[in-house]
Amino acid sequence: MRFIMIAVLIDMMSIGLMIPVLPHLVGQFTQSPSAQTVGFMAVSFAFGIANFFGAPILGALSDRFGRRPVLLIGFCGLAFNFFMTAAATSLVMLVLIRLVGGGMQANIAVANAYVADITPAADRARRFGLLGAMFGLGFILGPALGGILGDVDIRLPFVASGILAVINWIYGYFVLPESLPLERRTPFDWRKANPVSALRGLIDLQGVGPLVAVIALSTLSQFMLHATWVLYTLFKFGWGPREVGWSLMAVGVVNVLMQGFLLKHVLKRISAQRLAVIGLFTAALAYAAYGLVSEAWMLFVVILFNMPSAATSSALQSIVSAAAPESIQGRTLGAVSSLNSIMAVVAPILGAGLLGFVSHLPRGDVRLGLPFFVGSIVQFLALALAVWHFQRRRALAAGPSIA
Repeated sequence: MRFIMIAVLIDMMSIGLMIPVLPHLVGQFTQSPSAQTVGFMAVSFAFGIANFFGAPILGALSDRFGRRPVLLIGFCGLAFNFFMTAAATSLVMLVLIRLVGGGMQANIAVANAYVADITPAADRARRFGLLGAMFGLGFILGPALGGILGDVDIRLPFVASGILAVINWIYGYFVLPESLPLERRTPFDWRKANPVSALRGLIDLQGVGPLVAVIALSTLSQFMLHATWVLYTLFKFGWGPREVGWSLMAVGVVNVLMQGFLLKHVLKRISAQRLAVIGLFTAALAYAAYGLVSEAWMLFVVILFNMPSAATSSALQSIVSAAAPESIQGRTLGAVSSLNSIMAVVAPILGAGLLGFVSHLPRGDVRLGLPFFVGSIVQFLALALAVWHFQRRRALAAGPSIA
């Protein structure tokens, strides 16, 4: 477990470095706030659509050839993405770079499959939580450092991210062991690896079906927040890379506390299903609060309040993983990643469109929080569907026992 945790930590640090500065780099190629919003939407769309097609294919390839070689491909894709982004001279070039990088990068899905390989089903929520803690730690170190480097030069964080990706490739090549034994590998099938078939297979898993919609809705609102956070805080509070870096660092601290330390104790007292419901509920309230706050410091209070939602993804992912046969963990979790990716395609369009609609408003106007108000409604829909599904599953399970 420690090997894959180190690989994920370096991976998330490299991604976190560029988050505070990517919208500002897009701003170098645009002439107005609305054009900057649309340009950032195009860049996010390019990565998401490429990852939508690439993730289930790479996940299925990891079922056939093992997790380690596919992770190495992902590290190469990240390094290419970051170094070329640092050298970008136009918005079109930036979009093309993100297309190639998104197609090659499915590290999160393959890392989750790696954890599933080495962990009994009953313990996966806690192990996915440890992996989530590495995501959080990467987001503590990455954005903070990215904000500092971005103040020096807007392109410097991308160079640093590329160097980290190369370090991760070296680490993966010489240190990271393979997790999938030869006897558990399955042949690669293009018909099942394409994203449509992979998502259909996900829906068909016993006891999972409606949770696919829950994951989609929750991820949609989450990516709406990601896609608009930098510009929202810029328009409403005048934040730059440094302030954004500190806010993302706060998110990382909350994730590490919840998933790295508290989750194992919480799961002894409540089920993964109940934890998912609690997380969806606090997220729905927090998203509305993000849009309503009138002072910048209040955002940090809301981030702390929203701590339970940090475990939602781990809880839902453990339920899905436990429902899938051991031989198709890569394809299954690749399908989850693909679902997240298509939401990452839709979210910037919806979120940036909503923000663009109100971007002309004066600094501090509460209506600038429109994307977050919509995100709150989407989270409430996911919450209602999750409660209905879990209650229905309990009723079906109780029926035969009563009979």
